Amino acid sequence: MTRRERLRRCYFHEELDRPAVYSRTGFPPNDPGYDQLRAYLSEYTELKHGWDSSRVEFEIPPGIKTEPYSEDFRKKITILHTPKGDLQATHFVGLKNQPGMHETFFLKDRADAEKYLSLSLPELSGDTSSFFELDAQLGDAGIVDVSLGFNPAGHVAELFGSEMFAIMSVTDRDMIDALCQRRMKILINRLKFLLSRKVGPYFSMLGQEYIVPPLHGPADFYAFNVKYDKPIIDLVHEAGGRIHIHCHGSIKDIFQGFIDMGADVLHPFEPPPQGNITAREAKHLARDKLCLEGNIQIHRMYDASPEDIRQETEQLIRDTFDDHKGLIVCPSASPYLPGQGEACFPQYKAMIDTVLEWGS
Repeated sequence: MTRRERLRRCYFHEELDRPAVYSRTGFPPNDPGYDQLRAYLSEYTELKHGWDSSRVEFEIPPGIKTEPYSEDFRKKITILHTPKGDLQATHFVGLKNQPGMHETFFLKDRADAEKYLSLSLPELSGDTSSFFELDAQLGDAGIVDVSLGFNPAGHVAELFGSEMFAIMSVTDRDMIDALCQRRMKILINRLKFLLSRKVGPYFSMLGQEYIVPPLHGPADFYAFNVKYDKPIIDLVHEAGGRIHIHCHGSIKDIFQGFIDMGADVLHPFEPPPQGNITAREAKHLARDKLCLEGNIQIHRMYDASPEDIRQETEQLIRDTFDDHKGLIVCPSASPYLPGQGEACFPQYKAMIDTVLEWGS
C-alpha cells in the first residue's frame, strides 16, 4: 500500500494494513539541526503538503507598519480600512525566534463589528495550477491538504480575542452570528470556486478550539462551530471530498459535535493535562465515523526517551486500531524548540519505526 493510498483510506474510513504516521512540519526557522528529522519524515512518513486556498481571493490589503518595542520584540501595527472607518490591531513580533503575542485586536465592541461587516466580500480569481503541480510532485508519497484556514467562529474569535468573543457571545450574540455568517459565506464561495476547478479532495479547517470548554460549553460549540461549519463540510462531502479538523483542548464533552458537523479526521484528541479525553475514549466515540490523528504529546519528543515513545506509540495503536481503521499516529504539534533538532530526532524515529514495524 502506498503512502498516498494509506492516507486516502484514513480519510475515507477504510481498512488499513497499518496505521499511518505523520508529523506537522512547522519547524523553527533557519535551523539546520532539524535537517535529519526533515529527511526521515520525507522518506518514511505519510506526507501532507499544505496548499493555502485563500490565494484565490482578492481583498484590499491592510496597512502595516512596525516600530521598536524592546530587545526581544518589535511591534506590528495593522490597519484595516472599512467603509465605516478604520480598525487597528497590534502584535508583538519576536526577534529571537520566540512566539509572537497579540496586544490588541481588530474588534473591541459592537461598533467595531459593524465596521467590519461593512466590508465587501472578497473577489475570487487566480490560478490554481500550483495545486496540481504540488499534487504531481508528491506522487505516491502523500496528499495535498487544501487549507480553508479558520472556520467561521474561529475567525471571529481571532478578530475579537478569546475573552471578548466570550463576552460578546452573551451581550451581543446577534453580532457574533452576523460575523460568523459572513465568514461562512466567504468560505462557501471560495470552496465552490475551488471545486469548480477540480481542486481537492482533501480539505482542512481549524479554529474550533476557541469555542470549547472551559471558556464555552457544549451549547456554544454547537451554536457557533457545528452550525456554521456543517454547511461548509456538507459542500465538501457533496463533491466527494473529505475534511480534516484541528482542535486542541478539552473536547470530551463536545466530541460528538465533530461527528455531527461531518469532520472526517480530527487532530489531536489530547488526554489530561492538556485535554480531557483518552485515546480509548476517543476511539469509542469515533469508531467508523472519524479518523483520529494524534496523540503523542509534542513535549515528549524532547523530554522522554526513545523507549518511552515506543511504548506510548504501541499503547496508542492498541487502544485505537483494533479494527484496522482510522488512525494516523502523530505528535500533537510541530517540532518547536530552536536548536533541539538533534535531541528530538531519536524520539521521532522511535515513533515512526514503531508504526512501520506494526504487524510486520
